[in-house]
Amino acid sequence: MKKLVILLSALLMVWSLTACSSSETTAEKESSLKKVSIVLDWTPNTNHTGIYVAKEKGYFKKRGLDVKIILPGEAGADQLVASGKSQFGVSYQEGITQARIQGIPIISLAAVIQHNTSGFASPKAKNIISPKGFEGKTYGGWGSPIEKAVITSLMKQEDADVEKVKIVNMGDSDFFTAVNRDIDYAWIYYGWTGIEAEIRNEPINMVYLTDYSKKLDYYTPVITTNEKMIKNDPQTVRAFVAALTEGYEFAIEHPGDSAEILIKAVPDLDEELVKKSQEWLSPKYKDDAERWGEQKLEVWENYSEWMFDNGLLEKELEAEKAFTNEFLPKRGD
Repeated sequence: MKKLVILLSALLMVWSLTACSSSETTAEKESSLKKVSIVLDWTPNTNHTGIYVAKEKGYFKKRGLDVKIILPGEAGADQLVASGKSQFGVSYQEGITQARIQGIPIISLAAVIQHNTSGFASPKAKNIISPKGFEGKTYGGWGSPIEKAVITSLMKQEDADVEKVKIVNMGDSDFFTAVNRDIDYAWIYYGWTGIEAEIRNEPINMVYLTDYSKKLDYYTPVITTNEKMIKNDPQTVRAFVAALTEGYEFAIEHPGDSAEILIKAVPDLDEELVKKSQEWLSPKYKDDAERWGEQKLEVWENYSEWMFDNGLLEKELEAEKAFTNEFLPKRGD
């Protein structure tokens, strides 16, 4: 019996030492991960699913990264990335274009969605089915000069008069509150607000930008970093983009599972909206591109030319410096 007790004590000691060693190894691995952050452009939604998938499924950790997902403050995602306060961010082609013109050194690393899915939405009862229908109506926006330029561009194609449009700032009001209160139409992403309209059984009409101009088929949103990060730490940039690619590829192949990951990470989101939005959006992440994240020079040139022609830029953009495909995994990697 005494020998048995000694044997059991010895085994217990070995197990304890092994467990401690394993715990220390795990802790050491965690502490050895490089800490970086990505700042979102807006509150979490299905544009961001691949980010949350990469974090939940360990794709970042597998590549030596400890990634913190943060929400933008008053400064905004572009400013935080440009200043280096966040290594990565979520932005839009229009924002990057304006920043580059002003000498702000941010660069687009990947297109989250291949084609612009935004447009002007209105309740069906308003009967706004084309840009001509904007006449005599009230548009609710956020106060950007881009909004009037886009509305004007679309209305010109139907010989409509933009001066007959009343443009107001709807502030933080959501689309459904605003159109039931004091506006007739607003600029939305169908993949979120349009899907919400379906769920709420509130039919809407959509005037998509891409139906009226190829130059308005720009990348929105995109993943960003700054020039200093690319120059000084390209290995981290490459590892981050590789993990992110894996996250979005998973979301493309498994919309249901990826929706569950987003819901788990952000439980305040409406579960039905996330699931239906993800089902709609997942095929559009890659769409007709050869790989997720791919960006074309033509798309950057087209939109910057449109912005310049419409008086939104002081000078023409050096489009080839605004984005890079360098850090996307090669096909088969």
